[in-house]
Amino acid sequence: MASYTHEEFELSQKHEDILGERALLLLHLEAHYEQQKAKTKQQCLMSQAVKERNAQILKDLQNAEKNLQTKQLLHPDIINLETHYWASVERKLPEWKQYLPGKGQLPTGGFGNPGMKQALK
Repeated sequence: MASYTHEEFELSQKHEDILGERALLLLHLEAHYEQQKAKTKQQCLMSQAVKERNAQILKDLQNAEKNLQTKQLLHPDIINLETHYWASVERKLPEWKQYLPGKGQLPTGGFGNPGMKQALK
C-alpha cells in the first residue's frame, strides 16, 4: 500500500507539472495571438492609408489631365510675337554680352552714364 501512495504522489506531482507547463504554454500562445492581432490591425491601417493616398494621386492626375485638355492655346499672333521677340534677343545677345553684370559699363544713355544722372536731377 505504501508504494501505491508513493506512486499516486509521483503521478499527482507529474500531473501538477503538466498543468503548470500547459498554463505557461497557454500564456505564451495568448501573448503571441495578441501580437499577431495588433500586427494585423496595423497592416490594415497602413493598407487603408495607402489606398487613400493612391486614390488622391489618381484624382490629382485626372485633374491635371483634364486641365491640360481644357487649357486654351495662345492666339497665333501672340505665339508669332513671342517667336520674333526671342529671335531678336538671340540676334542682339552678342552685342550686349559685354554689358552683362560684371562684364563692363552700360551702353550710353543708361543710368550708368554721368550725363544722364544730371539730366534726371
